[in-house]
Amino acid sequence: MQSIYDRIEYLIKQKGLTKKSFCKQLNISTGNLGDWKRGKSTPGTHKLIEIGAFFHVSLDWLILGKKTPEMVREGPEDYLFGPMGQLNCQSDELLAEEQNFIKEYIAFTQYRKQKKTEENS
Repeated sequence: MQSIYDRIEYLIKQKGLTKKSFCKQLNISTGNLGDWKRGKSTPGTHKLIEIGAFFHVSLDWLILGKKTPEMVREGPEDYLFGPMGQLNCQSDELLAEEQNFIKEYIAFTQYRKQKKTEENS
């Protein structure tokens, strides 16, 4: 499974849901799901957290494809936080490609948040 969408689609099938019922339960538009499939966009951070919680899979697996979804359960104790409350990603365990993906995703979400703030002003 190459993409976040592929993993979400896998989880939907594993749970025996239709895409429509999945979207309805998580308040996702079918258009957004289609955009994820085409690679036009990716789920936002909050939605990724909701999806991970809904299917009981880790964000590592959902975003990066690490481990298998059946093996992983997360709780707050699974993370280490730095002095400013920032997540310590243990970057020495990630490949350079994975680190770059995370950095790009963070920059993208910050950009989206800034645009939304500007639109609401």
